[in-house]
Amino acid sequence: MKKYFVQIIAFSLINVALFGQEKSVSNNRIIKVDCNKSDGKMNMMFKECIGAGRANEGLRADWQQQLAMAKKECDFKYIRMHGLLTDDMAVYREDSKGNPEYNYQYIDALYDFLLSINVKPFVELGFMPNALASGSQTIFWWKGNVTPPKDYNKWGDLIKNLTQHFTERYGVQEVKTWYFEVWNEPNLTPGFWTGTQAEYFKLYEYAAKAIKSVNPAYKVGGPATAGAGWVPETIDFCTKNNVALDFISTHTYGVNQGFLDEFGTTGTVLSKDESSISGDVLNSRKQIANSAKPNLELHYTEWSSSYTPADAIHDSYHSAAYILQKLKQVGNAPTSMSYWTFTDIFEEAGPRFTPFHGGFGLLNTQGIKKPAYFSYSLMNKLGAIELKNTDTSSWATKNDKGDVQLLFWDFTYTLPDKINNQDYYIKDLASKSKGEVKIEVDGLKKGKYNLEIYKVGYKVNDAFADYLAMGKPSQLTLEQVKSIKQKNNGAPIATEKVNIDATGKYNKSYKINENDVVFFNFVKQ
Repeated sequence: MKKYFVQIIAFSLINVALFGQEKSVSNNRIIKVDCNKSDGKMNMMFKECIGAGRANEGLRADWQQQLAMAKKECDFKYIRMHGLLTDDMAVYREDSKGNPEYNYQYIDALYDFLLSINVKPFVELGFMPNALASGSQTIFWWKGNVTPPKDYNKWGDLIKNLTQHFTERYGVQEVKTWYFEVWNEPNLTPGFWTGTQAEYFKLYEYAAKAIKSVNPAYKVGGPATAGAGWVPETIDFCTKNNVALDFISTHTYGVNQGFLDEFGTTGTVLSKDESSISGDVLNSRKQIANSAKPNLELHYTEWSSSYTPADAIHDSYHSAAYILQKLKQVGNAPTSMSYWTFTDIFEEAGPRFTPFHGGFGLLNTQGIKKPAYFSYSLMNKLGAIELKNTDTSSWATKNDKGDVQLLFWDFTYTLPDKINNQDYYIKDLASKSKGEVKIEVDGLKKGKYNLEIYKVGYKVNDAFADYLAMGKPSQLTLEQVKSIKQKNNGAPIATEKVNIDATGKYNKSYKINENDVVFFNFVKQ
């Protein structure tokens, strides 16, 4: 008998009004889908790209092991990271006469690995090699130089030589699939760029011309800004000056204030605005549509609930529902949404001294899967064709074999007034009931099914809760790591037999709590 299965990934309505007041919640939420009614190709932009801290970290064995696992279970297509050109990658120096010397051995080791596991580089060109820099200002513990080049021609020559090297090593057809993004968040001064906007556009122009001189088909873009900035300005500059621009990239985070705080000392507050994240993405798409280049790809090359790697929301079970809710809201506006980051092996504030510290990662330093990780591993089970579905927080899909996937979650904003993320999400936060979700599926093939039920929520695939229960040890033993991993491995929490009769209908009411994510998988026998 032809294998036939149903998977339901359903996400609840946001229960927070624009000004943060909880809406009245009906306990009669219904998710109703028909396996025979298609809504076109499913947008898989959520797994197009993932972020990582810096290139040199990608030379570590544990980093590579974690990425290989994430690729296998979440199927990320591209990866973007800082620091490709910084001195710890040993790319550039000059001889006694000021002549450039190039070296790509570290980059080769990293990119060879990425391509060996079928992950492509989303090439972020930065920061400035010290020997090419006009100043000494740096950012982060690993001291990325954030000054303009002392010689823009030498900058262009470096980018051209690097692009030629990629072409010789990996071939034109491979490099044509890559993206070259110029710099990172140049609108943060002080921060990532000591120059002006005009100087960034000059940096961009030299890089773009260098890349296109190697092959006009190679893709280059920017401005990789914080806070969705400079989108119209970048398009205007490139249009007026005949500079290549193949895509727009920018960033957004879901907290109320600021853009940069690697130590988490300012105290961040998750925005109550239900259009946080999605509002920026939709507006960027609108800006592009109203520009001289209305068909540009839009890549959000960083996004997360919070912009600091010291924010406990990243470790909390609340993040799983938050991620899904935001990805659902953005619809078809972005070409990709690159979550920042896949791992806590991330040293902007220096090496961290505890296994859970609010790091950006889907995985912690030891490779423990946080609740956020399962958002991506569950979405990766969705099929290629989306099914019609009026529930605004759920997806239903099927694949080209005729298999059908349906999921479900609740996102509820629970952060009290006058408390920040660092002080709230560090706590043991029991979830409250949100009633029942009624699932109605039509068009199923008659027969027997195994129903597998997966769940993420409070104390279910909630590694941080187990860490709290251990007393928050500053170091984890081998046995503790093994115990947490085994308890939070994402396996089904239950299985049961289901018989579908000739009517092709399946109905079930399922109890759900705040910020639960539940996944149903019906496997035809």
